[in-house]
Amino acid sequence: MHFESALPLQSGASLRDYSLSFETYGELNASRSNAVLICHALNASHHVAGTYAGQAKSEGWWDNMIGPGKPLDTHKFFVIGVNNLGSCFGSTGPMHTDPDTGKIYGADFPVVTVEDWVNAQARLLDALGIQTLAAVMGGSLGGMQALSWTLQYPDRVRHALVIASAPNLTAENIAFNEVARRAITTDPDFHGGHFYEHGTVPKRGLRIARMIGHITYLSDDVMNEKFGRQLVAPSQGEAERNFFFSTLEAEFQIESYLRYQGDKFAEYFDANTYLLITRALDYFDPARAYGGNLSLALARAKAKFLLVSFTTDWRFSPRRSREIVKALLDNQRDVSYAEINAPHGHDAFLLDDARYTSVVRSYFESIEVAA
Repeated sequence: MHFESALPLQSGASLRDYSLSFETYGELNASRSNAVLICHALNASHHVAGTYAGQAKSEGWWDNMIGPGKPLDTHKFFVIGVNNLGSCFGSTGPMHTDPDTGKIYGADFPVVTVEDWVNAQARLLDALGIQTLAAVMGGSLGGMQALSWTLQYPDRVRHALVIASAPNLTAENIAFNEVARRAITTDPDFHGGHFYEHGTVPKRGLRIARMIGHITYLSDDVMNEKFGRQLVAPSQGEAERNFFFSTLEAEFQIESYLRYQGDKFAEYFDANTYLLITRALDYFDPARAYGGNLSLALARAKAKFLLVSFTTDWRFSPRRSREIVKALLDNQRDVSYAEINAPHGHDAFLLDDARYTSVVRSYFESIEVAA
C-alpha cells in the first residue's frame, strides 16, 4: 500500500511516498474487532503464514503458529502481517528510489526505530479501517514492537503477546550487533552503503554477520547435540575422514553449517537493511525517557499481556521478560507469563513445542471478539 504523506521519524527526518507490503489471513468481522497484527523480527517479512502457489518451500515464517485451526486461528481472527520500512522484502527500503533525488537511497535511507515502525503500522491500520486491534503479537524484535504498540497507542490494543523479547538490549547484545555491522561496513564491496551503483554486494560481510547472529540464536546444548565435534562428511570412496590440517577448509560440521547459513543469507538479504534493523534494536528502550524506570515507562499501557520466554534463550533471557512482567504488575496490569523449559535457544519462538503452542492457543481462545 502506498502512502504519499510524509511519516515523521524519531530522528527528525521524514519519509514520504513510501509503500508498505502486507498480507492478510482470515476475514475481518463486521464489527472490525478481530484484527491481530503480527510484527516481524530481523530477517522476516510480511509473509507470516501459508504458501505461495507453485512455489516450493514458500511457507510463511510463522506458519506453524498462524492459520486455520492453529494457535492463532484464522477462522476466528483476521491476521495482518506487515513488512517494516527499511526492510528488503517489499516495503520501501534502502534499495528503492529516493523521491527527492531520483537516486537509490542506499546509505541515505533514514535511520528508523521501533517507534517509527509502529507509527507506520498504525497508518496502515487506519487505511484498512481498523481502529482497535484484538491483539498485537511478535517475537524477539517483533515483541519489542508489540510492547511499543501498547505504549504509543494504548487505546488501540486490547491484548499484547510479547514472545522471547526484552525491554531493551544488553551491552552484550549491542556488541554482537556492532561486530556484525562492522563486518559489513568494512567489506570492500560495501562502498559506504552505495554498493548498488557500483554493481556489487558486500557478501563477505553479510556472511560473517549472519554467522555471528546464528550462533546467538542457538543454545550451546542444541549446537552440541546437533553437531558436537563431528567432522564434515568424508568424500565419496573415503572410508574415514581425518583432519585436513588446514586453517582454510571447514573441518567441523558446525563450521560447514555456519558457512552454509552465511552463504544463503548473503544471496537474499540487503546489507543496508541489516544495519538499519540492528540499529533499531539497539535504540529501543522505552524506559530511557523515565530515567531507566521501566515501571514508569509501562504505566501508559492498558492492554492485557501474555509474555513467553525460553530457558535456554541467552540472547533474550527469561530474566528480561520477567523485568517486563514485574513492571506491568507494578502498574496492576493483567499479565500472564510462561517460561518454557526448551533446549532451542532464541530460535525456540519459531519452533514447534506443544507447551508453547498450547499457551498461545489458550490465550487466543480467551480473547472475546464481537460478531
